[in-house]
Amino acid sequence: MSVLVEFAMFPTDKGESVSEYVSKIIKMIDKSGVKYELTPMGTVYECDDIKDALSIIEESYRVLEPFSNRVYSTIKMDIRKNRKDAMKKKIESIKSKM
Repeated sequence: MSVLVEFAMFPTDKGESVSEYVSKIIKMIDKSGVKYELTPMGTVYECDDIKDALSIIEESYRVLEPFSNRVYSTIKMDIRKNRKDAMKKKIESIKSKM
């Protein structure tokens, strides 16, 4: 199974720039060993099951909770059975058709 997640999470009460707080989430994901890619508008990562994918979201909130009274998040998920390495294969599929 491939659970591909794209999400953004940040505190809403820390002013115009929140990179200091987003970097705390990225450090946590990096330490987890989950394959991820940071983009200008969010982070994409892939897990083998939905429980692990959702645990990254939950842990991201726990990272920010001490710093903010309000946390905003957007989450998109692509869950596909009988698939691995979707982060790479989806891009390869598009490039092969160009």
